[in-house]
Amino acid sequence: MPDRPLPDLRTTYRHFVAIPTRWMDNDVYGHVNNVHYYSFFDTVVNGYLIREGALDPAASAVIGLVVETKCNYFESLSFPDEVQAGLRVARLGGSSVRYEIGLFRGEAAHAAAQGHFIHVYVDRESRRPVPLPEALKRALAPLAI
Repeated sequence: MPDRPLPDLRTTYRHFVAIPTRWMDNDVYGHVNNVHYYSFFDTVVNGYLIREGALDPAASAVIGLVVETKCNYFESLSFPDEVQAGLRVARLGGSSVRYEIGLFRGEAAHAAAQGHFIHVYVDRESRRPVPLPEALKRALAPLAI
């Protein structure tokens, strides 16, 4: 597969959060099922935004909707692995952000999986795109590559 990326190095990510795997995350093949990887993506991104005061899921006037996502898998994760989810921002647009996430087994140097998703920020009520709020831009600045 000529377009397949190589696993990223841990050092290319700006922020990390530890996510323990659970017994129920494993599928019948003995590894974390692919659907959980996207949950890990959501956990690192939204957890960061909440901690930085850029998102209140229940009350923010502007919310991010996922419009694109992708994940490449390099190694299996399995319970009881601890996932270290790395986060960086590859692009800040007028109303969108491309988040890139690397999932690492513990302190591994290379990603077991990596991917991205793009949020388009919209007005909560109208669901129409809006410019990125200043608080969001400030929160994301340290993650930009």
